[in-house]
Amino acid sequence: MHNKQLNVGIIGYGKMGRLRESAVEKRNFAKVISIYDPNNEAIESVKYKDSAESIIHDKSIDVIFICTPNYKNFPLTKMALGLGKHVFCEKPPTFTANEMREIRQVESVSGKKLMYGFNHRHHESIIKMKEMVDSKHYGRILWMRGRYGKSVDTSFYSTWRSQKKYSGGGILMDQGIHMVDLFLHLAGQFDESKSYLSNLYWQGDVEDNAFVTLRNTKTGVLASLHSTMTQWRHLFSLEVFLEKGYMVLNGLKTSSGTYGDETLTVAKSRSTAPAATWEDESHYAFHVDNSWDYEVEHFFNAIANNKPIETGCSKDALELMTLLDEIYKEPILNVSSPSSEDLCR
Repeated sequence: MHNKQLNVGIIGYGKMGRLRESAVEKRNFAKVISIYDPNNEAIESVKYKDSAESIIHDKSIDVIFICTPNYKNFPLTKMALGLGKHVFCEKPPTFTANEMREIRQVESVSGKKLMYGFNHRHHESIIKMKEMVDSKHYGRILWMRGRYGKSVDTSFYSTWRSQKKYSGGGILMDQGIHMVDLFLHLAGQFDESKSYLSNLYWQGDVEDNAFVTLRNTKTGVLASLHSTMTQWRHLFSLEVFLEKGYMVLNGLKTSSGTYGDETLTVAKSRSTAPAATWEDESHYAFHVDNSWDYEVEHFFNAIANNKPIETGCSKDALELMTLLDEIYKEPILNVSSPSSEDLCR
């Protein structure tokens, strides 16, 4: 139920800001009335505001979407909650778990809704996987493996993402964070990690590869992740193996189409023990990406009905950032490339 129109302000009008505006405007109970971005050319003049602060201090605005470079997420979220706004913020929620604890304190005092943009949770393939895990039909999870890779070129180093003080980290914070979040979403907490971070190829300020192994010491569940910006061909793959079957998701439906078709393969049973056969598999293809709409709808429903955020809440964000703190304790390995003379020896 939506008893009144929600007035929305958007801070940051790059790709994410435009996606969020589109999803909001599909709801007849919400309207984007204010937008701020340093590059104001694409913003309708009637909506344009001259600063993030002017949007946050505007008493007519109920909800704020924060779609800014990573380093602004923490201070803007804290300010907006403190001034009584409902907040939707893109990932990463903060740079550290301690910052996330600060946010939760402000959230608790404000009484407002706070949701984070872990968009992958809202893909229909992931929704189906979560339902199957929760059903216990296939038994408990034994292990998971995720690969998430993309290619960048030298132009990457002219952007804020290449500088740790603005991004908080490299490919793990940019892309791998989604896969770590999915591990938590599907299997619960992990209390042990081992990781190797490197910038062997790009040799910049942030990691270009992250190899991570996670373990829950109570349940024994293991998860491994490779997140990379030296994939050369974009790739998304998530495998979940359970006691009585498995789920393998390859590809991810995106606006660019660079990650291929989103296809989920599920073993119906292990009729020929101990292995499943090709005939035991079911295949599901997802041709439309509704995740942006599902995500915004979830947020607005929580506001309208005064219900908790069920997925992507601040508790989820704290668990994630606590785990990332542990992973980022490892130093970035930067080994110089061998010279041609060395290669000839």
